[in-house]
Amino acid sequence: MRGMEKGTRMAGSLSDVSFPPFPMSNSASHRGEIFLHRGDLSQAHFWYQQAVSEARAGGEAQALSQALGNLGNVCALLEQYDQAEGHYREVLALQRVLQEGHVIGETLGNLGNLKADTGHPDTAKAFYLEAIDYFMPLGHDRGLGILYGNLALQELQLQRADSAIDMFLKALDYHRKVGNEEGLATTYGQLGKAYLQEGHLKKAEACLNNSTEHFIKLGNAHGEAGALRLLADLYWRQGDRISSTRCLERVIQIDVTYRLPHYDGDRQRLEEVQRDS
Repeated sequence: MRGMEKGTRMAGSLSDVSFPPFPMSNSASHRGEIFLHRGDLSQAHFWYQQAVSEARAGGEAQALSQALGNLGNVCALLEQYDQAEGHYREVLALQRVLQEGHVIGETLGNLGNLKADTGHPDTAKAFYLEAIDYFMPLGHDRGLGILYGNLALQELQLQRADSAIDMFLKALDYHRKVGNEEGLATTYGQLGKAYLQEGHLKKAEACLNNSTEHFIKLGNAHGEAGALRLLADLYWRQGDRISSTRCLERVIQIDVTYRLPHYDGDRQRLEEVQRDS
C-alpha cells in the first residue's frame, strides 16, 4: 500500500514503502487488498470502488473513510492524481467528525506526496507540515521520521539545502528512535547526496557509508548500489580512483546478479574512471 512513506526514496531513486493499509471493513476491501498484493492495480481499484459503494450504502463514516483511503492509495499508484486527491480530501471531510488524528496525518501526508509527484513542492511542504502538527502530539515517531524526510526532499527542490539538511537530521533522529532500518538507510543516502551537492565531502562520505552498511544489513542490494554509485562519484572527485573503482565494481556485480537496468551505464562509468587512473 502506498501509504504516506514517500520519503523512503533512495538517493537517485524514489522507492515507496508504505504505511500499513487501512483496516479492511468488508469483503470488497479484502478482495481489493488481495489484488493489490498481487500487483493487479486494476482489479484492486475495482474492488476498492465496490468497498466505497458498500460503505456509502451502510452509512458508516469510519468504514467510508477507510475505503476512500484505500481507493485513494490505489489511484495514486495508478498516477490518477486528481482522483486520488478527491478521495483523500473526502477522507479529511469525514475526519472532521471522526477526529482520528493518525488517519488525518497519514492522509495529509498522502496529499503531500501527490503534490510532490506533480511538481508542486511548496504545496507538498504545506501538507507535510500540517501532518507533522497532527503526529507530534500523538507521538507518532515513525510517521514523523518519514514526514521530515519528505519535507527535506521538498526543501531540496526549492533549493534550500541548509534547511533540507536540518530536516534530514531530524528524520534520522526519529528513525533511530523507532529502529526504522530502512528509513535510516534511505535517509543517510539522501543526506549524503545533499552533502555531496553542497561540497561537504567528508560528511557525505560518512553518510553514504552508513547508508551502504544499513542497506547491506537489510539485504537490499538495489539500495546498496544506489549509495555506492554516489560514493564512487565522491571518491572520483577526491582523486581516489582506487576506491571509486572498487565501488563501481561492486555496483556492477549487483547489476549482474539482480539483472538491474543500470549495467551499461555503470560499466561505462567504470571504464571512464579506469582511463583517468
